[in-house]
Amino acid sequence: MANQQSSHTKNILSSPALLQYIMETSAYPNEHEQLKELRHATMEKYPHTSLMNVPVDEAQLLSIIIKLMNAKNTLEVGVFTGYSLLSTALALPNDAKIVAIDIDREAYEVGLPFIKKAGVDHKIDFVQGDALPFLNDLLDKGKEGTFDFVFVDADKQNYINYHETLIKLVKVGGLIAYDNTLWFGSIAYPDDVPFFDVSEKMAPLLESIRAHTKTLNNYLAKDARIESSLLSVGDGVTLCRRKY
Repeated sequence: MANQQSSHTKNILSSPALLQYIMETSAYPNEHEQLKELRHATMEKYPHTSLMNVPVDEAQLLSIIIKLMNAKNTLEVGVFTGYSLLSTALALPNDAKIVAIDIDREAYEVGLPFIKKAGVDHKIDFVQGDALPFLNDLLDKGKEGTFDFVFVDADKQNYINYHETLIKLVKVGGLIAYDNTLWFGSIAYPDDVPFFDVSEKMAPLLESIRAHTKTLNNYLAKDARIESSLLSVGDGVTLCRRKY
């Protein structure tokens, strides 16, 4: 089972030919030029961790959803170099705003030139710091129910903690998207079956995230406050619509 994911791609499709078809037929031809440039810059700067950015096909799906929602006020928890952030900014109208939170400003600044080149930097308010205190501060400042769309791609161990705050910040009928909820496909395997073909140093972290992701998926499926759908695009993304 370990060899199935030895390349650690963030797309769980087991057929490389099918994935290549999707990318070359649909995803890459529709990728904005600055998104393409940012993707390549990320791979050059972070060759071993560039997969932290969302896959092209997933970003395009979320972009369409954002446009269908007519979203204007959005929130992003976890930015890295900003591929999903730029994709969202391109999808939003000119007077929209994105509050983007990440502890690493250096990575964000790798993508910032491409965000500026695309002419959408005025839509983004970047906040450097820990997400949970900042999100709770938004609630204290009366921001409950003010966000149309939220994208979360941050520390997986805190996803449930994020959810309990974000479910208040997003408006009724708004959408929260959680990334990596299939975790390289590993959540389908029993806990006692090792899945990741990695070093002894990395294995405990990845297995811990798998356990947290399984807990999250069960938690979201039982949350009566939302309608949710776990999609098998990229590394898995769960869409949660707030019902009340």
